[in-house]
Amino acid sequence: MKILHTSDWHLGRALYGRKRYEEFQAFLDWLTETIEQQQVDVLIVAGDIFDTSTPNNRAQTLYYQFLCKVAASDCHHVVVVAGNHDSPSFLNAPKALLEVLNVHVVGAVSDDPADEVIVLKDEQNSPMLIVCAVPYLRDRDIRTVEAGETIEDKEQKLLSGIRQHYADVATVAQQQRIALKAEIPVIGTGHLFAAGGQTADGDGVRELYVGSLAHISASVFPDVFDYVALGHLHVPQLVGGHAHIRYSGSPLPMGFGEARQQKVVCLIEMNAGKVQIDTVSVPVFQKLEQLKGDLPFITARIETLKEHQEDVWLEISYTGSEVIPDLNTKLNQMTEESGLNILRVKNPRIREQILGQTQVKETLDDLNTKEVFERCLTAHDVPVEQQQELMTAYQEILSSLDEDDLQAE
Repeated sequence: MKILHTSDWHLGRALYGRKRYEEFQAFLDWLTETIEQQQVDVLIVAGDIFDTSTPNNRAQTLYYQFLCKVAASDCHHVVVVAGNHDSPSFLNAPKALLEVLNVHVVGAVSDDPADEVIVLKDEQNSPMLIVCAVPYLRDRDIRTVEAGETIEDKEQKLLSGIRQHYADVATVAQQQRIALKAEIPVIGTGHLFAAGGQTADGDGVRELYVGSLAHISASVFPDVFDYVALGHLHVPQLVGGHAHIRYSGSPLPMGFGEARQQKVVCLIEMNAGKVQIDTVSVPVFQKLEQLKGDLPFITARIETLKEHQEDVWLEISYTGSEVIPDLNTKLNQMTEESGLNILRVKNPRIREQILGQTQVKETLDDLNTKEVFERCLTAHDVPVEQQQELMTAYQEILSSLDEDDLQAE
């Protein structure tokens, strides 16, 4: 039996305003072909299918057309769980219809852990695999709020709640396996931030819970899991050095910080109790490149790319000491009538001159929500000993607002 694990498609995501539908389509076409070539039996998508909780029609079309193609292939089952970017209600809406196509969707947790345990059957209607399809666990799903809690109390309750949830679904899976009288494999899924997890600049990955202690260790996942398919982090990686607990990473670079990464999907082969895990490299459908340096370096690199007649999207960071007020114009002239497209230019020196200041000033585009609040605390001379508590409260508010938006749907 072969299982393919992927995640973090972020269908509909733009890059500095540039639409990427052709890339998404090319990836999904490639994935369909890979499923057929590798004779994959089960496809698992571990969250963040869409980039927003309200995907537009084009993103939805990509998703549903892909599912129809896979359903018509020799792949027996597709399991989809929601990520923090996904709307649970939106993913669950066509659940009954998709089950007819052997597409199993778990958008949110329920009161009964058995709702997340799916027994998949082969063409002979014999059980072949049990999937503990755990979606992104929202704060309110796993923790009750009590007056007077400290930050440490909240973090410990989060960790205990996540651990207990996985223990509950694993218990159901074991009971199912005993009832079936078959030693079939068990796979777990998750959409979370693992302890020590690697991220990349500009990938949009953020903390899911309040406090760094809520980063999840490998010990959270019960031993009954033969493989754990994770989503949320965009860099392909193992958790705690365990080969069977891993992130597939995003199939497309979500920011220029991921431009040099080799994107992959994970291929798991299970045979007579043995598990073999390989990765399949995802082709580059749109080349991205960061150029960082002075004007001679940037000019030389642009000329090299033009000579190779490459179609590249560029992010340029000028770090030279000379103030060049017309840098954007010069760069646009260099790339005229070529396949090079400049999506963003960072030119801090000109801002220094305009503002009459000696240090580089950042715009809101340069900062994430956490960094903006940190600047606010510094600007208002908030004592260091108070900053951590205020930051924690701020993160709680952001998390609450995100969950309220999804609940309002």
